[in-house]
Amino acid sequence: MRTRHRVLAGVGTAVLTAVGLVTVPGAADAANLLTNPGFESGLTGWACSANSGSAVSSPVHGGSKALAANAAGSDIARCTQTATVKPSTAYTLSAWVRGSYVTLGVTGGTSRWVSSSGDYAQITISFTTGASQTTAEVYLSSWYGQGTYNADDVNLDGPGGGGGNDTQAPTAPGNVRVTGVSANSVSLSWDASTDNVGVTGYDVVRDGQVTSVSGTSATVGGLSASTTYRFTVRAKDAAGNASPDSAQVSATTTEGGGGDPGPRFIQAAPYVYLGWGNPPTAPEVMRPSGAKWFTMAFILAQNGCNPAWDSQRPLIGGADETFIKAVRANGGDVVPSIGGWSGNKLGPNCSSAEALAGAYQKVIDAYKLKAVDVDIENTDEFESNAVQDRILGALKIVKQRNPGIHTILTFPTLNTGPNSWGNRLIEQAKALNADIDNFTIMPFNFGGGSDMYGYTVKATEGLRAKVQSVFGYTDAQAYAHIGISGMNGNSDSGEVTTLAIWTQLRDWSNSHHIGRFTFWAVNRDRPNWDFTKVTAGFTG
Repeated sequence: MRTRHRVLAGVGTAVLTAVGLVTVPGAADAANLLTNPGFESGLTGWACSANSGSAVSSPVHGGSKALAANAAGSDIARCTQTATVKPSTAYTLSAWVRGSYVTLGVTGGTSRWVSSSGDYAQITISFTTGASQTTAEVYLSSWYGQGTYNADDVNLDGPGGGGGNDTQAPTAPGNVRVTGVSANSVSLSWDASTDNVGVTGYDVVRDGQVTSVSGTSATVGGLSASTTYRFTVRAKDAAGNASPDSAQVSATTTEGGGGDPGPRFIQAAPYVYLGWGNPPTAPEVMRPSGAKWFTMAFILAQNGCNPAWDSQRPLIGGADETFIKAVRANGGDVVPSIGGWSGNKLGPNCSSAEALAGAYQKVIDAYKLKAVDVDIENTDEFESNAVQDRILGALKIVKQRNPGIHTILTFPTLNTGPNSWGNRLIEQAKALNADIDNFTIMPFNFGGGSDMYGYTVKATEGLRAKVQSVFGYTDAQAYAHIGISGMNGNSDSGEVTTLAIWTQLRDWSNSHHIGRFTFWAVNRDRPNWDFTKVTAGFTG
């Protein structure tokens, strides 16, 4: 039986993985790398989302001030600071916190939280930077609607620097100016900074949210209509040195903008797999459950760059085509899942984006598809820059050749949102103009005993925030472009998603109007197709 294995780190596991030698800081070079760690200078050095943070004189852990951040109903009160670090180096991050569901973490890496603390409690985590990593963003946050939390005496312990002997920061960007506004975005330009070695990029900072670009202009999206925002810009170099902030500029968005996500692709499509587990027939599932769409697994490679079900069953004339015809005869449709965790996949076997697009086209033509899903996992596809780019390039070609077709990327996640590979995938989708309709995460295999409702929501919100930041979407647009692919019952790592939890997740997904909702797999949903029935109630 093929199961959907997900080997990803859970809570408290460092995922900023070092490659090669790891440097462990000793007493001589260890230091607190954070500015204003006790909030004695207000929020200097820190940025808090939605203006949620302030420095207060009580309650404090040490000194005379501490952070108070209010997690309102629509905000998690995320407060961040970016520090310069050395590659392949071990660090320890700690903070004293009080409140409900207060989280300390490193963006793109590990995090820990306390469920409730009436007095200050210390959180400590360790992580190791990547082989080329020169900055680390640390954050404090709570959860939606949890109210005010406090934090004090935040410590990032380890050697500073970033890379080589370059310690000279670039000059601050000059003449920052607003070049355009809409109801939900502001466009900015600025004069280039100078550096003794070379500027590698810029960060545009707005209310704790950072938009990173390589050039001297940016459009910051996801804004509210008729609202004034303030922006600063800083330059950075290859060693991780950051310039002083530019002069602040303000802009007010125009009226109207709203949250209309535009044309929407909504899909409730549980997985069905004809390769194991006494697969059901289409009518025996569809009639009692009300399900209309199915995600069919898995299209793999056969003899090179040729698509076939499980690398062996033909596209036409086999059991899979028979199942598809039966689904359609009962008023439904399918989206094939190309890839998966194991097997011989098309992404590595096809030599170019053009060749891979040709393989995808064979599947599209065989079934006259409305949608196609690429399930990108494991080291051969997900953790390969070349294969990620090849898949994105192929899907871009598919969209150009098949007007109206919807493209989906399904990939693993941390319990806080996409890991570094997932973030890269989303960023490259934007950079390559791949026009992906839906980014779906697989929120499970965090570890036995995990809070499967809380972690799934948290991971999905992390995905939403990433997609929103990269593409400049409104909240509604970002939700419309994301999805959840869960696992009914027991996961590979011993977690349990009960029917009640799955129903809660379905209801949350409907209330936030996400674009896709699915689970692995119908084959395991016996005898009454209960999870399939719940999934069929997804309306987006």
